[in-house]
Amino acid sequence: MTLHHLVLLRHGETDWNREQRMQGHVDIPLNATGRAQAAAAARSVAALRPDVIVSSDLSRARETAAPVAAVTGLAVHTDPRLRETSLGDWEGRTRDEVAAGWPQEWEQWRATSAHVAPPGGESRWQVADRAGAVVAELDAGPAERALLVVHGGLIVGLTGRLLALPDASWSTLIGVANCHWVVLHRRHDRWRLHSYNAGLGAVVLPGDEEQVAGT
Repeated sequence: MTLHHLVLLRHGETDWNREQRMQGHVDIPLNATGRAQAAAAARSVAALRPDVIVSSDLSRARETAAPVAAVTGLAVHTDPRLRETSLGDWEGRTRDEVAAGWPQEWEQWRATSAHVAPPGGESRWQVADRAGAVVAELDAGPAERALLVVHGGLIVGLTGRLLALPDASWSTLIGVANCHWVVLHRRHDRWRLHSYNAGLGAVVLPGDEEQVAGT
């Protein structure tokens, strides 16, 4: 095992984020705000000294990774296993539309086990499984410090998996804000949480409607 430092950076804002529309696997690019967020965060993320950058293959993540790559001089590797949660029938719908059309499923997905999935979509556990395989492959390589540029739902699942949290408690992790990040350190073969939802605006506290992991 070589990795001892892992940064999980969520992509910048998209128009669908602004509209509170469920993205999932739909490939929505950054908007002007998202591009500015990525540029503003790049030097702070680069200061965490990654040896390798791996991004989801969706454009909103790749566009977020590009400014960090420019600062560090590192190449951006893409991997489809780092895509956001597939939200099935909910993709393209707003949160209000989903809550109105699937009230029971919506509450179960947000408030219960990591094994609950949207209709036709993936559970947090499934997402953590595929993302965890990427981390395992990095762990078998030479890198000691890795940056993954990914998505809010994936960050929740992967954080829960790496910290070995009880799967029923993964929903207690709030969604990470656009262009904010999670930092994990490994010590004595165990991952430990260093920071969560960190960013240029410090820690973002949830308001009346917190960031929803998976959007």
